[in-house]
Amino acid sequence: MKKFFMMMCAGVMTFATAGAQLTLTLDEALEMALSENPTIKVADLEIERYDYVRKQTLANLYPQIDASGQYTRSIVKQEMAKGLSFGADNTLTATGNISLALFVPSVYRQLKMNKTEMASAVESARNSRIELVANVRTAFYNVLLAEQSLSVLQESVITTQRVVDNTEVQYRNGVASEYDYITAKVQLSNLRPSVVQAENAIELSKLQLKMYLSIPEDVEIEVSGSLDDMRTEVLLGSDNLSTDISQNSSLRTLDLQRELLEHQVKLIQTQRMPTIAAFGSAIYTGNDMERLDFGSMMGGGANTPEGGTAESVAQASSNSFWWQHPINVGLQISIPIFSGFSKTNQVRSARNQIRQLDIQREYAAEGVNLQIRQSINNLLTARETMLANEQTVEQAQKAYDISYTRYGAGAGTILELNSAQLQLTQAQLNYSQSIYDYLSSKAEYDKVAGTDEYANRE
Repeated sequence: MKKFFMMMCAGVMTFATAGAQLTLTLDEALEMALSENPTIKVADLEIERYDYVRKQTLANLYPQIDASGQYTRSIVKQEMAKGLSFGADNTLTATGNISLALFVPSVYRQLKMNKTEMASAVESARNSRIELVANVRTAFYNVLLAEQSLSVLQESVITTQRVVDNTEVQYRNGVASEYDYITAKVQLSNLRPSVVQAENAIELSKLQLKMYLSIPEDVEIEVSGSLDDMRTEVLLGSDNLSTDISQNSSLRTLDLQRELLEHQVKLIQTQRMPTIAAFGSAIYTGNDMERLDFGSMMGGGANTPEGGTAESVAQASSNSFWWQHPINVGLQISIPIFSGFSKTNQVRSARNQIRQLDIQREYAAEGVNLQIRQSINNLLTARETMLANEQTVEQAQKAYDISYTRYGAGAGTILELNSAQLQLTQAQLNYSQSIYDYLSSKAEYDKVAGTDEYANRE
């Protein structure tokens, strides 16, 4: 599903310059935001980064293997005495080392700490989704409210225009006074700025929505649905309200921070424990010694092989390498004994931070409790206000119909009709506003409680 919306968005962006238009439902807008918003992408990349950090820590338990090679050419050799030097002219060395950690408590604790860091990154990503979903919902509702307000005002303009036309006919026929005609035209003129203001509100609301969806400004968007369509959600949505704050992202983040500090305390304590590692090395080296017959040099050729001289042996030796290949293996144990109380003070510092965090968490929980109760109160208030405004719209419509009939029959005045028209328009706007207030309060409640279904999807 997400890939579909990503492809749809990419297609719209490709043809943006050709006057593309995108029509979105609320669900489609949420899907697009969660797949295209840069904040969500950064949060997902942060989770990926912590996975790499965990793998880096795990690498400390793998065998560590390295190899090196070296060539040495002696320009001036070291002399033991005048005329007597030692060492080779050329030396070749290849070295291989391997080490394996057998018991390293700090690495085991660091792996547990990495797991908590990953959980913290996941929670941070969830918090980003919660914030984004709430913002997208509110922006979407803003567009619906602006469009419904514009529709109410345009209907009011049409109705008022009809009154103006009828009053003009009556005025020209001498049935209505000039005052009635002028008053009707003033009423119509007063509505036009409100219409313009509503049109501007729609444009601004769409720009804000496009920002959350990462849609270019030159792409036209339309939203599907209306506030009236969501009335059923308003009536049923207040049945499952709870004051449970266990899913609140801010509190969960504080809990994970405390867990990280506890891991830090234990990590510092592991630095007092011994570590054990196995190691091995292999060296392959060769050199060309010019004078290998020390007997001939020191004793005049006593050890010279039959049929040869010391000079011939030295010459033969200078053209060959003497190769060696020692191999070593072993165990190494490291035991910390005294570090000047630095680890003790590090533990005390971390525990001090834990106490501070506990105080902050308790205070934050009180604030979240207040927020969620206030959100519930706002929800219930908006619900009751909507039901009351619904009845008010019906009564205002009936009052306007009566005033319009009375005015048409000459029994009513233009002031009564204008007053009834104004009350009807205001009642309709208030009704739309009450639905919006409930929906935005529900979005705020889901944000505080951390229970929005879109934000909690994997």
